[in-house]
Amino acid sequence: MSAEDLCFRPATELAADIRSRRLSPVEVTEAVLARIEALNPVLNCFCTPTPELAIEQAKAAEQAVMNGQPLGALHGVPYSIKDLQMTKGIRTMRGSKIFEHDVPDIDTPLESRLQAAGGVFLGKTTTPEFGWKGCTDSAVTGITRNPWNTERTPGGSSGGASSQVAAGLGPLAQGGDGGGSIRIPAAFAGIFGIKPTLGTVPYCPMPTNEQLSHLGPMTRTVSDAALMLGVMAGYDARDRFSQPLGPQDYLTNLQAGIKGAKVFWSPTLGYAKVDPEVAAATEKAAKSFAELGAKVDDGDPGLGDPSDFFLVLYQGAMAGGLSQYLPEWESQMDPGLVHMVRRGMEYSAVEYIAARIARYEFCGKVQQFFESYDFLLTPAVAVPAFEVSRVAPDPNAIEAEDLFAWTPFSFPFNATGHPAASVPCGFTADGLPIGLQIVGRMHEDQRVLRAAAAFERLMPWADKRPTLPAP
Repeated sequence: MSAEDLCFRPATELAADIRSRRLSPVEVTEAVLARIEALNPVLNCFCTPTPELAIEQAKAAEQAVMNGQPLGALHGVPYSIKDLQMTKGIRTMRGSKIFEHDVPDIDTPLESRLQAAGGVFLGKTTTPEFGWKGCTDSAVTGITRNPWNTERTPGGSSGGASSQVAAGLGPLAQGGDGGGSIRIPAAFAGIFGIKPTLGTVPYCPMPTNEQLSHLGPMTRTVSDAALMLGVMAGYDARDRFSQPLGPQDYLTNLQAGIKGAKVFWSPTLGYAKVDPEVAAATEKAAKSFAELGAKVDDGDPGLGDPSDFFLVLYQGAMAGGLSQYLPEWESQMDPGLVHMVRRGMEYSAVEYIAARIARYEFCGKVQQFFESYDFLLTPAVAVPAFEVSRVAPDPNAIEAEDLFAWTPFSFPFNATGHPAASVPCGFTADGLPIGLQIVGRMHEDQRVLRAAAAFERLMPWADKRPTLPAP
């Protein structure tokens, strides 16, 4: 097996090979680290690599295998953490000059679980400042690039994670999603990403936008995401939204299919403007669910446009959490983020509560929709990946209002908390990936994974690799 093939090998297969002693955790880690060293200068997806720690952990993992010790689900498998998540003893910059040299002294449920499962930690992946936008660049980490075209963005805010996985720099990446930040980069980079039901993966410390933010896996295959999510999920009292779930095995029945499912395909959700190539690819993908044994309807689901209330909640949350930094740091912050914070400071308490009420009404409509359907399908993003250093396809855009115009399909389901995934479903004529979004009922994350796995078998994507310089 070549070093490149080893780096693109699915985590499920790596875990099995390591358990059976067909592969060494050290061999796997060294191959991935060599690829990171060669390609990270091109892609800039890791902002704080941890190669020494990774080798140390890989050697310990190998020794555990040789000694016949109990092995975790991710034993010897490399993974990354997004730089918005705290990592004890390892720099966590949040994409901001404000925290450029911050080294937390707290551990999080997420990191503890990935370590306890035997994972090998590769380092922190890049994010825009405080994860505020759907592309990945910041004053402190520079520009992160899309492996399929390095002049294009890999999306955001988990853009480092999507670039990493798409380029074969480790099979598992943790992403975070407060308005589309797992699904947008998954679509732009041609990988799989799932935003689980709110509270499935505990979030600690809680972000300022609390009930909008979810943590989830970003991988090349659906089975890898199921494996990783099974480790990440579970109750933790430190997150007051954490669901009282027992251990979850998302790999069980993953291949059961979705025969008889009721699926609704909505190309616009009734209000979105979609790029023609994205529209054509996603419609073809959605209609193919009939080949999986599902009944597919289409049209406008009648949910309405949640943009107005979501903007108030999102900007208000950013203002509440970040306005304290403006007096000292405004000149070194992302101008678009500063605009968002200042706009959020202008809302009255009455406007904010009215937005929350509108949110609850929208949640009711979505809940009613899912009384009739098992899945809602939409494009994951309305456009293909655009040029780096932009907040939107329009080069003059800097405001959050412009951001939501091209991400109309993702943030509605942050408002509701439903599980939602992006699956690769094709490419543009220029070779840029396109994603299809699958939304499921609350707490039916496993069914969303099953639907994605069924589609993956019908239209496989994991064997496709971007062309990059040889390491």
